Amino acid sequence: MIELVKTTDPVRLTYLQALLDDAGISFFVFDQHISMLEAGIGAFPRRIMIEESYQLVAKTTLQDANQFYND
Repeated sequence: MIELVKTTDPVRLTYLQALLDDAGISFFVFDQHISMLEAGIGAFPRRIMIEESYQLVAKTTLQDANQFYND
């Protein structure tokens, strides 16, 4: 597994998930449940992880949507 992007924005996270779903790319969201520890303030980024075999197509998909960056 490799990290594709990380974000603290829950709306962007949902958008990224939709982009990857539409492209047929399997992914996992790491650190999604950390909000219980942080009291929901969104300080810790959620990471989208993919298998290495999807790296090129996933990066291309997010670059086409101008979403390949960490925030």
